[in-house]
Amino acid sequence: MTAGGSVPAPAFDDLIGVPPEVILRSGPVGDVAAPVVAVVLAVGDDGPVFDEVARQVGLDVGVPLDRLIETESLRGDAGSVLSVPLGGAEGAVQRLLVVGVGAGRPADWRGAGAALARRGGSASRLALVASPPIDGLRALAEGIVLGSYRVRGLLDRAGQARPPVAAPGGRDDLNVNEVSVDESGLDVDPVADGVAEVAAGGEGLAREVVVVTDLATDADARAAVRAARAVGTAVYIARDLVNTPSLVKSPEWLADRAVRIATAAGLTASVLGPRELAEQGFGGLTAVGQGSPRPPRLVRIEYDGSGANGSGDHGADRHRVLVGKGITFDSGGLSLKPPVSMIGMKTDMAGAAAVLGTMTALPVLGVPGRVTGLLCLAENMIGAAAMRPGDVITCWGGTTVEVLNTDAEGRLVLADGLAYAAGALGADVIVDLATLTGAIAVALGRRTAGLFSSDDDLAQALSAAAGAAGEALWRLPLTEDYRPALDSPVADLANIGRALDVGGGSITAALFLREFAGGRPWAHLDIAGTARADSDDGEISRGGTGWGVRTLLSWLAPQPDAVEPSPTPAG
Repeated sequence: MTAGGSVPAPAFDDLIGVPPEVILRSGPVGDVAAPVVAVVLAVGDDGPVFDEVARQVGLDVGVPLDRLIETESLRGDAGSVLSVPLGGAEGAVQRLLVVGVGAGRPADWRGAGAALARRGGSASRLALVASPPIDGLRALAEGIVLGSYRVRGLLDRAGQARPPVAAPGGRDDLNVNEVSVDESGLDVDPVADGVAEVAAGGEGLAREVVVVTDLATDADARAAVRAARAVGTAVYIARDLVNTPSLVKSPEWLADRAVRIATAAGLTASVLGPRELAEQGFGGLTAVGQGSPRPPRLVRIEYDGSGANGSGDHGADRHRVLVGKGITFDSGGLSLKPPVSMIGMKTDMAGAAAVLGTMTALPVLGVPGRVTGLLCLAENMIGAAAMRPGDVITCWGGTTVEVLNTDAEGRLVLADGLAYAAGALGADVIVDLATLTGAIAVALGRRTAGLFSSDDDLAQALSAAAGAAGEALWRLPLTEDYRPALDSPVADLANIGRALDVGGGSITAALFLREFAGGRPWAHLDIAGTARADSDDGEISRGGTGWGVRTLLSWLAPQPDAVEPSPTPAG
């Protein structure tokens, strides 16, 4: 399937940061009129090597490139950059960049694109002379977009959250199933506009990256660049929302924002407010959110690609439901977190942000089949009405849960979402994303997410998708011997594994979630380690990383001949 050919990208400019434009051009590099020009250095069988086009560009600006390999000890490692100042006249090339592309795998081109974006300097336009294969071109464009992300001015201008949406008749109604969205879907209030000023073309970033290539007129190449921008924009959405302070980011604000973004993307979105959640049996969301004055929401986003080109080869004939944990701030509830552990908890809704970002790209990519996204939004706070250790709650569908630790709240909101997906929505396949356990970061570190699945085929497909997308995923077992640890004398389940001292907190959490998937093919991605980063590195950004968006889109819209599977031991 050729992606990105028929549906124009939605105009998100007023809602999120704007990625840079990646433009394909042919002809002499001098016609681009860029003050910064980059060439690529690959690693061949006999060491680093420039192609003839790059050598000619070097000669045109007075730099013998082959000599640089020796004098500067260049190796061509993917993502390496050498900057050569030229001191040319006004309007001429001021700087030459030598960007390493390693062996030329898609991951290498992605790393090169990110490095180029970060080292391009303050020029608003730069030119790159390169002709990668189609899959490499898409990865290059993704890397440029992802590496260009910046966060500035995250505090809102008004210093307070968006006021509640007024219900018809002028009364304040806690149920915002009828969230108002302007006709364009883009008229955002000043508070929201000031939340995340993230844009390409800011300080030190290029607004345009012109790739001078002999593929400039190739339809597949242009489609690859459009697809890369759609994926990058989806990641920007997730990053922006994760980075937004919880002062602003209440469940209501996030639900409203999600509806606006989904509507702008041409999707259908609806919201269940706290009264509807209670009336319809969403006991997990209700219990987690009841300690906060800012009550919970459930956002449902629907995409129907039945008219898109494609076949059932990749599950397009099945209804796929994505469920995201959306804890807008996690204090731990009455099982209070230590202060240092609360600092990053504005990011505890990264799973829901990834689901939202993923959904927005589906129309542009022309993904076939039906996909639904569920955002389970709540704030886990202390208060007179907060749930207590020892409480027994009833999740959607009737399963009762003894709450032994109120800081194990993410699995409670996901339980509602999973059961609702399997029951009310009739999902054929369910995938959830959640910053669920600190144990996963202990086991796998900060660059690899954990994968748990009840279905080997689904696990293999997600692992291959993650490998192709450049996100590391490792499958962990659903150890049946640990399941009795979740037994409770007063309920169907306990929310933590206390009945037996088995450890394996990520495994017992996944076993808990499996109970609510209704026997459907299900996978759980624990992204607690990967959803946030302490520094910029390649295509990874400081703060919210948007992890999972690329994996999900690679799974839903696989790229032929571009699969680099993540290691997937038997589960």
